[in-house]
Amino acid sequence: QVQFVESGGGLVQPGGSLRLSCTTVGSLFSRYDIGWYRQSPGKQREWVADVTRGGSTNYADSVKGRFTVSRDNANNMAYLELNNLKPEDTAVYYCKATWNYVSYWGQGTQVTVSS
Repeated sequence: QVQFVESGGGLVQPGGSLRLSCTTVGSLFSRYDIGWYRQSPGKQREWVADVTRGGSTNYADSVKGRFTVSRDNANNMAYLELNNLKPEDTAVYYCKATWNYVSYWGQGTQVTVSS
């Protein structure tokens, strides 16, 4: 059974940084395009950034210049580095892996930005 798992969330002060990770159990990581999404209470899940299996990256305007997405296929990992965090970045962050029109979601990791 294919599973994707996020980690690295936590509580951070405004202006702080976190690095989120996404990995897989039971599948070949390098074949997947990886997307990062987030969902705040009472809001719809929104796309944040993605990295294709070829390494191309894209970002939502709200995080451009502050977040960096990357991947390390040799270690079956994708990362989302969050810098200069703002309270409005508080959300559950999810990775979504897509290959051959099939997508898998992780369980999410909570990021809370508060003083």
